[in-house]
Amino acid sequence: MSDVVDADELLRRIRAARDWAAEREAGSREQAGDADRAEAFAASMNFAAFSAVREVLDRIIDPANHPG
Repeated sequence: MSDVVDADELLRRIRAARDWAAEREAGSREQAGDADRAEAFAASMNFAAFSAVREVLDRIIDPANHPG
């Protein structure tokens, strides 16, 4: 955890985290449609969380394309 990283490595890590969140977001969306009510609710909560994480990381990576 105490490794010093340069800006390129930090950006690479943020992009990897964003891609992971996008994959989990898509998986949660699929699970919400294929589940009973309790599982669908949990999947929709996961979808909302991963969507928020992905959106924040998108804004960090490219703030010009995400005004606000």
